[in-house]
Amino acid sequence: MPLFQWSGDYSVGVGAMDRDHQKLFDLLNKLHDAMIEGKATPLVADIIKELLDYTKYHFEAEEKLMEKVSYPGLSEQKNAHQKFIGSIEDYKDKADKGLSAFLSTSMSIFLTDWLKSHIGVMDKKYQKDMNAQGIT
Repeated sequence: MPLFQWSGDYSVGVGAMDRDHQKLFDLLNKLHDAMIEGKATPLVADIIKELLDYTKYHFEAEEKLMEKVSYPGLSEQKNAHQKFIGSIEDYKDKADKGLSAFLSTSMSIFLTDWLKSHIGVMDKKYQKDMNAQGIT
């Protein structure tokens, strides 16, 4: 059962970013399922790496779009993105050390809360700027 389901409420009105966000939700659910099912530590570590890699890819693409439209909240977004990546890297380090059994609850809560607040609040703010410049 998914931990966190995508819904239209999280749409930021930019198709490419919505698809990326859906992929992040899918990776979060994949990670959560692996931890709940007690999958081996290497599998959990691999999923965390996949989540980290995709997050970096997404943030780079999102920030490029914000730069393109001269989005005034870009600096705030970059700071939030850097902090998030740092947190995921910390979780990855723990998983790489075989501590994934201790990550399940805290990591799931952190990721879910962050995605809900970041996408649902911060990212929604750039919709008007992007849509006004034809990015939908």
